[in-house]
This record gives sequence, C-alpha cells and structure tokens, in this order.
Amino acid sequence: MTENEIGKIVVDRAVRLHMELGPGLLETVYEVLLAHELQEAKLRVARQIPIPIEFHGIRFDEGFRADIIIEEKVLLELKSVESVCKAHQKQVLTYLRLTGMKLGYLLNFGEGLMKDGISRILNGSVE
Repeated sequence: MTENEIGKIVVDRAVRLHMELGPGLLETVYEVLLAHELQEAKLRVARQIPIPIEFHGIRFDEGFRADIIIEEKVLLELKSVESVCKAHQKQVLTYLRLTGMKLGYLLNFGEGLMKDGISRILNGSVE
C-alpha cells in the first residue's frame, strides 16, 4: 500500500471520528480511537513510538515520540487545540526528516470542521 493510499484512509477515518465525537476531547482520546479505526481498516498501527536521534555522535534514545505511525510509512501528529500554528507543521516536517518517512499528517481535532484541521506534510515527493 502506498503512502497516498494510506493517507486517504487516514483522512476518511479522522473525518468520520470527528463527525461522531466532535471537537474538544483530549488528544489521547482521539489517538486511541483513530488508531483503533485504522487497525479496523487492516493497517499496521503503532502508537507513541520513541524515535532516537543522533547528533554529533550523541544518541538520544528518545528524541521524540511519534503519536501514530502507520505501516512504517506515514506519521500522524494529533492535536486538539483551537488552531495549529506554523511551528506544529514544522514539527511534523522535522519528525519526517528524522525518521526518513515521506508523508505526515497534522490532525487537529479541535477545529469545528475536521477538514479545516488536516494538514498534509511532505518530506520530498510521494508517489
């Protein structure tokens, strides 16, 4: 399955989840439920995965934690805030660079409409 095929499933499931629950819950609630929905779609899903970072010979075993990684190809960063800022998008791009993944989504479940809370972020080109 390609990154784009996975991305379509992610967007569909996130929109459906948001329509059923609405905005305003904790990020963790959306994370657990979205991970479940993606597993129901027969995708391999990992949550809260520690990502090591090496910098000038120093290794940080837990540079950051990825909220959700799907099929080891697509990274999801979830928020539940009134609005995201450019720093959140840059954060996802940095995560993509550090993992070598090409596609990530910043999903803000705090928006009134989920379509307004979806940012697709690329690290290079995705086929």
